[in-house]
Amino acid sequence: MGVGESIAPKSSRRRIRECLTTQVSRAADTEAFLAAVETIYEAAARPSKWPDALQASAAIFDDIGANLIWQRDDGSFGTLVSPGLRTAQADYESGWWRQDIRAIRAIEYAFGGNAGAITDRHVVTPEEIETHPYYAEFQPRHGLKWIASVQISPDPYIIVALSVQRAASKAPYSDEELGVLSRLGGHAEHALRLGIRLLGTELTNASLGDAISRIGVGAFVLDGLGRVVFSNPAGERLIGEGLHVANERLFAPGAEGRKLEVALSAVLHAESVHNPVDPRPILLRGPGEDQQLAIYLLPVRSHEPAIDPLLARARVIMLAIALAPGKAADPAIIRDMLGLTLGEARIAAHIGSGLAPRETAARLGITEGATRTTLKRVFSKLGVSRQSELAVLLTRLVPR
Repeated sequence: MGVGESIAPKSSRRRIRECLTTQVSRAADTEAFLAAVETIYEAAARPSKWPDALQASAAIFDDIGANLIWQRDDGSFGTLVSPGLRTAQADYESGWWRQDIRAIRAIEYAFGGNAGAITDRHVVTPEEIETHPYYAEFQPRHGLKWIASVQISPDPYIIVALSVQRAASKAPYSDEELGVLSRLGGHAEHALRLGIRLLGTELTNASLGDAISRIGVGAFVLDGLGRVVFSNPAGERLIGEGLHVANERLFAPGAEGRKLEVALSAVLHAESVHNPVDPRPILLRGPGEDQQLAIYLLPVRSHEPAIDPLLARARVIMLAIALAPGKAADPAIIRDMLGLTLGEARIAAHIGSGLAPRETAARLGITEGATRTTLKRVFSKLGVSRQSELAVLLTRLVPR
């Protein structure tokens, strides 16, 4: 059986596809969605594949292209585009980004209690679409007009937008299509937990083992039987302190350890790749008394001959991310565990770590008024009334 082949029974794969057909909806092609998901997970361990993954994402909607843009908490940013958008991206970066009213307004829109993907109608007026220079000059120059975008959070200190670009000759994005993009965004977020770190190593010509060794979180490469074939230095430091190895296999004690075992079995049988729901982390006790681990299991997919020996053996890459006390919690975990939107979770993470609304607003690039409005909504959803109560609630997200 090849590296990229599923070991799930054919009947199981058939049920997955039947289920996914109803969940993806008629707005997109199911096979195209599955192909995009496969390519996204392939790109997780091979950053050079991200342009292909973005093009596959655009193909779901039969659109021109797609792009990723990410911003770190230090203000730096990066972009990746599909081949069909390279010329437009060069023009955009030459100065048109300053005119991109959609991107400017989408930042604050994300904190307004809105979940999922958005499109032009959410952030600009019909008049602006007809007259603003970005729509009247830049977009026609490259055969573009409409955009659909979803914010994702693959790292507590990085926010990413996945966007699909559409020509003016087609109708604007429908709510159905935005729902499909939101589900795809969950897979992109999951894959980028590793991918964004590998991109940061700037080791595109290095082996996978060398690249993973340089990332700052624990990483374990597992084969098709769940055996550890590689671990980086950060991962090795966690052995015996929250994670254990027996017979070459990783495990954790207690009920949470059982969840890890079940989740790993599902990933090895390829079912989670086709699951349109955002994959949640498994939360474990960490090496310190007040430290916890968030465990993410990333399927490794490759339909090409693996040049890298480690990639040829890999079926799953497990990330073990320490949730350090005293720092802002991971917004993605808060979102998944407490039922908030990503924007609400980002504010809750900062306020829960002790920052005042004004400081939080400055860090997130929004107004203090928007921060306070969102905070009131967070308090209402979670049944708390003070910052100290929110901090206590966040510390209870993980086992002690």
